[in-house]
Amino acid sequence: MSAARAVALEVVTRVFEDGAYADRVFRSASRGLDGRDRAFAMQLSYGTVQRVRTLDHAIDALGRRPVRKLDPPVRAALRTGAYQLAYMDGVPAHAAVDETVELVRAAGLERAVAFANAVLRRLSEGLAGVLARLHEETPQAAALLHSYPDWVAETWWRELGPDDARALLRAQNEPPETAVRTPEGPRVVDAIPPDWLESGYAWPQSRGSQLAGVAAGVRPGERVLDLCAAPGGKATQLAALGAEVVAVERHAGRARELEENARRLRAERLTVLHADALALPAGLGGFDRALVDAPCSGLGVLNSRPDLRWRAEPLPDLQLALLRAAVERVRPGGTVTYSVCTINGAENEAVVDALGLPVEDLSGLGPEYRHPRRPEFLLTLPHVHRTSGFFVARMRT
Repeated sequence: MSAARAVALEVVTRVFEDGAYADRVFRSASRGLDGRDRAFAMQLSYGTVQRVRTLDHAIDALGRRPVRKLDPPVRAALRTGAYQLAYMDGVPAHAAVDETVELVRAAGLERAVAFANAVLRRLSEGLAGVLARLHEETPQAAALLHSYPDWVAETWWRELGPDDARALLRAQNEPPETAVRTPEGPRVVDAIPPDWLESGYAWPQSRGSQLAGVAAGVRPGERVLDLCAAPGGKATQLAALGAEVVAVERHAGRARELEENARRLRAERLTVLHADALALPAGLGGFDRALVDAPCSGLGVLNSRPDLRWRAEPLPDLQLALLRAAVERVRPGGTVTYSVCTINGAENEAVVDALGLPVEDLSGLGPEYRHPRRPEFLLTLPHVHRTSGFFVARMRT
């Protein structure tokens, strides 16, 4: 597994030292690994990134030198070693220690080998005790135990209450379900057969995301504007319902990807517009409906994006600006549907309230998805519904 551990070391180093995205680094670094090694490398690299706050706490407690003062390769190696010792039951402690020490040596840091070896041996003996002393009685303590920024735990504590907040913190550290959208509807699978994607039979899309597409209420023949549309899951979903969809994407590469995905899914009623949603062409208007699946902090998809929790930030000003841009392009009496993959009232109901349009009641789409405080909205919760967290609202223009 040395090659797999080397991949994990590269991912962890690049994420925390260079601000890189874990999935992009992993995709490049893992080329050439066989299936078994690739799975091990993914679990180790993503798990370490996800649990880094808790791991750093343990390394600080037992390492006798602050994590922040270590050389980057040593810091990354100790983090991956600690993750194996804490969270990978199938890895023998001696293998986690010895292989991690070899990573430090391979990085050309011979002077740090003895230090890394000593710290890892202390971790193998004392890590369980350090973790056992952590608790989740307060949002700050729970954030440390489950490895989140304090503000995320504090937000969920305030909005959902302590019990649901704790459950959500735990759930967002578990692997997400694998869901697809097919002509027959949502399906949850163990793995997606490659021919399903190649043939256009299925599209990877969480059940929460698919619910947002359904909530748009699109009817055949309607003209629908989809802002921020790439990679195209909801845009092609709306086109499959018989709508004429204009899908807007600001970034050229993502617009090309959207076009390719639309072709694969045979979404013939979908037109891709490469444009800034906040600076649309003057003549574009008169739509029956708009969907704004806005950029957000992503607090509903933290389990599928291991580094997102460390870079997440609320974006209510941008979200409100996008909604206002959509309203300008929808005819009177049309609708604007707002969806975000986050669980944060400042980006959810507060943005809708700031827009000030009449809200349509979505509770009929499923009582189990009613927002706990505002039943006219939908809110999927990973710890309750076992899918990604999505907020959905629909307004009348």
